[in-house]
Amino acid sequence: MDKELVERLLPGLKHDVNYYENLYSKRTLDENAIVTRYAPSPTGFVHLGNLFQLYIARKMALQTKGILYLRIEDTDQERLVENGIVKIIEAVKQFGFTFDEGPINEKEEVGKYGPYIQSKRKEIYQTYAKDLLLKGLAYPDFTTKEEVDAIRKEQELSKRRIGYYGKWARSRFLSEEQIKANLDAKKPFIIRLKNQGDFNRKITVVDAIKGKLTFPEDDIDQVLIKNDGLPTYHFAHVIDDHLMHTTHVIRGDEWLSSLPIHLNLFKTLNFEPPIYAHISPLSKKEGNSIRKLSKRKDPELAVSYYHEMGIPNQTVMLYLATIANSNFEEWYLAHENENIDNFILSFNKVGTTPALFDMEKLLNLSKNILSNITALELYEQTLTWAKKYDAANALILEKNKDIAIKTLDIERNTPKKRKDFAMYSEVMPNIYYMFDELFIPQNYEWQKITSLKEIKNILDTYITKYYNENDNEEEWFNKIKNMTEALGYASNMKEYKNNPLKYKGNVADVSTVIRVALTTKSKTPNLYDIMQILGKEKIEKRFKSVK
Repeated sequence: MDKELVERLLPGLKHDVNYYENLYSKRTLDENAIVTRYAPSPTGFVHLGNLFQLYIARKMALQTKGILYLRIEDTDQERLVENGIVKIIEAVKQFGFTFDEGPINEKEEVGKYGPYIQSKRKEIYQTYAKDLLLKGLAYPDFTTKEEVDAIRKEQELSKRRIGYYGKWARSRFLSEEQIKANLDAKKPFIIRLKNQGDFNRKITVVDAIKGKLTFPEDDIDQVLIKNDGLPTYHFAHVIDDHLMHTTHVIRGDEWLSSLPIHLNLFKTLNFEPPIYAHISPLSKKEGNSIRKLSKRKDPELAVSYYHEMGIPNQTVMLYLATIANSNFEEWYLAHENENIDNFILSFNKVGTTPALFDMEKLLNLSKNILSNITALELYEQTLTWAKKYDAANALILEKNKDIAIKTLDIERNTPKKRKDFAMYSEVMPNIYYMFDELFIPQNYEWQKITSLKEIKNILDTYITKYYNENDNEEEWFNKIKNMTEALGYASNMKEYKNNPLKYKGNVADVSTVIRVALTTKSKTPNLYDIMQILGKEKIEKRFKSVK
């Protein structure tokens, strides 16, 4: 195309493509180093699928001494959300993700391959579009929306492939005189690729995860530059991955259908394409069918869900590791005390079918994690969560720090640790009875002994004749058994099973009465420890409040 005409289409550009090729010089890294990116669009919330992709990208860069950079793909200006970039950065930072290069916020960034925000690279994209125009590989398209709709309807009626290609690409055949006339008439236009592809030809690509894939070659005259001067995603990402020297594009397999478009653009621009690795989506079993996790239907897809519920970030990352590689769990069982970053991730062990999201498994991992930290750590983490999501209980935790830590320490340092909590939001609902502010003497979970007269007899007998706050646990339990026999219950479970009609009940029934009177619950951590924390005054008060 005539140089003056191209200048009218894209005026005022300061540089040519050689300037950018020299500006963004090749990276000096090890031969096998992976350079990859997390390239979100600031148009919505960060979800678990994003984290899964980011986990794999970060792991691959880290273990090959490569680079993970953040690139913000904001060319769809109409869908941007306020403070979208900061929200993305903060959301992934909470899970321990940091980047070697990229934006720190909307105004600052690190790295020499920026700007890393696509809307700030407008001139770069236009320069490459200009080069394609000069080479006759692109053209201005003046087709109106109404005309494009008419083309689509005609294709549908004649049962042809939908798209702007071949004879349907009307602006492709405009002469330079017609183009000048349209420009003189100030008709709006976009820049399209003059595609050299043939849909009847097949292309083959080896995906790092999916393996060998075959597609029809792309022949659509793709939009390169929109009428606002910004590029389409397809055009921008190809140029950016080239100039930023991306070696691997790790992304969701919803982009598989776009792969022929991208490979064709790399070929047209004479760029070496990166290796693509397409990740299957997270899925969910619903009845007898399996479906993709949905932003609309599944709250657990949003990473904010895990913060709000109080599921530790470490749990989420560990769970993602278990579904990222089929051999991770075997490794983890042998290296449970190691940093999971020591595990070597492999593309060929990433599943090629949708990973089934298992919330029960995630929560079991979380229980294990929370059971293996100290009571003080659990207290501090729960308090931090509560200050943001449960202010009333945060005040109670702060006021009763000693009681809270002692309660959380019950059966924590034993061979068979308690695993009561999968999330911080479960802590207070499980130990509320330890705090006078939350203990309400009602809804008692009495079990076999339900007679109020008998219950009060057991409690009065215990507090007046058998209770001594200085007893050790063995002495305490022996007194419970002695009282049990004195009241007509069996202190020996084997004897009770052999002669159940001989006794009113057994020692477990009696100790359950004491447990329920103190907590309202029939199942709690070790009763002796609870009583030691409550102390005599509170025990007497709670016994008296049973009505």
